[in-house]
Amino acid sequence: MSLVKERIEPLTIVFEDDGLVPNNPMPFLVYKGAVDVTGGHPEETIEELFGDNGWGDMWRNGIFDYLHYHATVHEALGVARGQAKVRFGGDSGKVFDLAAGDVAILPAGTGHQRISASSDFCVVGAYPPGPKMQVTRPTPENHAKALQTIPLVPLPKSDPVMGKDGPLVRLWKPRS
Repeated sequence: MSLVKERIEPLTIVFEDDGLVPNNPMPFLVYKGAVDVTGGHPEETIEELFGDNGWGDMWRNGIFDYLHYHATVHEALGVARGQAKVRFGGDSGKVFDLAAGDVAILPAGTGHQRISASSDFCVVGAYPPGPKMQVTRPTPENHAKALQTIPLVPLPKSDPVMGKDGPLVRLWKPRS
């Protein structure tokens, strides 16, 4: 039995730099209901999927309730349990309703913040090979630094949900 819905395409959105949160010219991706987490171990299911697709350095928890971004690494967030409202793209971004089985993939620099969540909300976070994740708060100084580091973040070799031939590989292109 497959862990992922076949031929699923992610929602895509490009968030503009707002002067504090740099975001990224590559699209933010959301797979709605992509992962079958109905078994008894949804966190392990998502960890297995991400690991099989070359994403690691995983953790289990929620999403911070303050606005932040990661300027040195891309991030995948797989919802294992519960649901939440999460704003992506900074204060002028968009609020998404995420639920168990959804996966959000954030190119480096994408602002995110939990607005609300169910008491059982649990996310598995993962990263492609490369630098360790660092939490960055939106300040003018951090923004200036991030504009230098974000273009240097290597593209992942695979989509954490769909693998080496997944939509991320097609949709994320190096800056010209």
